[in-house]
Amino acid sequence: MQFLIEHTWDSSPVTHDPVRLVFSPGQEGMKIEVFGPFFNDPAGPACPQSQPFPGLWDYEVVESFFLDSSTENYLEVELCPHGQHLILLLSGVRQAFMQQLPMVFKTTITDNRWMGEALVPWSYFPPNVNKMNSYSIHGSGEKRTYEALYPIPKEEIVDGQKPNFHRLEYFQNFRLQSIMGEDWVQPETDLWKDKA
Repeated sequence: MQFLIEHTWDSSPVTHDPVRLVFSPGQEGMKIEVFGPFFNDPAGPACPQSQPFPGLWDYEVVESFFLDSSTENYLEVELCPHGQHLILLLSGVRQAFMQQLPMVFKTTITDNRWMGEALVPWSYFPPNVNKMNSYSIHGSGEKRTYEALYPIPKEEIVDGQKPNFHRLEYFQNFRLQSIMGEDWVQPETDLWKDKA
């Protein structure tokens, strides 16, 4: 399953090759592959590759969110071209109850392009995922650019509005079975118990 991030958060077309995301079955989880332009702006975080890094959203990053809209439980996966990652489990808008979980993630930078491959364990996904959105962020200062797979429509933007990736009402329909097959049953996990 492939997605292209072709718009900014407020529905303008991006001015570069769009970031491409590919979701596919992996060993005990979902594989997320990212292919995109490498801006190297801002510089990478001072943290070893393959490690979780808090505040990764302040760097160059691609993010995917997986939501159960009936409970507002959602998984946020952040992937940085420099090799760092950040996983957040949230119950309620911006209400993270667990973060910096381990994950297998590797990246390759070639000239002005990068690709990354992450394996997100099934235990990190909330039960009953039915919506998703993905984002890409790069640039510094006034050139900071926020891009969205499912952006906010132009006619719904209000004066002074800023990018907000936790606007769950703009997420679109998505089922893990569309990747894994209709007969697939998501493994149970203790991470989300008491979060209904």
